[in-house]
Amino acid sequence: MKRVLTIAGSDCSGGAGIQADLKTMSAHGVFGMSVIVSVVAENTSRVLDIQDVTPDMIRQQIDAVYEDIGTDAVKVGMLSTPQCMEAVASKLKEYKPQNVVIDPVMYAKNGCPLMQPESVETFIDQILPLAFLLTPNLPEAERICGMSIQTEEDMRNAARRIHQMGCPKVLIKGGHLDGDALDILYDGTDFYGYQSQRIPTKHTHGTGCTLSSAIASNLALGFPLQQAVGRAKEYVSTAIAHAPGLGKGNGPLHHFYELYHNLEKI
Repeated sequence: MKRVLTIAGSDCSGGAGIQADLKTMSAHGVFGMSVIVSVVAENTSRVLDIQDVTPDMIRQQIDAVYEDIGTDAVKVGMLSTPQCMEAVASKLKEYKPQNVVIDPVMYAKNGCPLMQPESVETFIDQILPLAFLLTPNLPEAERICGMSIQTEEDMRNAARRIHQMGCPKVLIKGGHLDGDALDILYDGTDFYGYQSQRIPTKHTHGTGCTLSSAIASNLALGFPLQQAVGRAKEYVSTAIAHAPGLGKGNGPLHHFYELYHNLEKI
């Protein structure tokens, strides 16, 4: 069985963060493990509070995984402070895992900040170069690049800039633009577009976490990057389309729709 580790924050409402990651990994048939870096009191409407785990405890959680089970892929999500980032970076450098997919989580779906503003430079210097693939949405890509992104060409230019900053592969997620949902993958040489029809719903809590975890799971399963991204985007689109409609705000996805749908046929 393939092994995938998520290093991220915990979402007590179950729609994003560690919880969404583990659901996604289970739906893909891989063995999911977690390193919790922050405990986030949040729901579909707001973030109430954040309590960060100590850097030493973060390092020990990572040690616990690698001295025993190991990984075939790693997804990195919310990293709120420079100290947290330094702890994660030191262990990624030590263990040198393959297929590191980093989602630079800066804001919750409702706009609440999840990465401290003073942490962005540390992220760029210490975390970004450790990624095999970075998966920023448009606001995150704008913050990393220091540029406005309004068009598909802007997305391509942003991907080039991030690549030049030391990240081998970049997936710019275009969900914040009007029209169909277009994501652009840059592998350092060529661009690949992934377009899907926009689903008219507010229930998109945890889409970024889910997509990056799905990509990591598909990479662990042996799919090449282009195919891993395509499969992950299809999985997320299905999960959004069949969202259970929970919560008063931006509700969670249905991570197990395909599994339950197929069980109903038996």
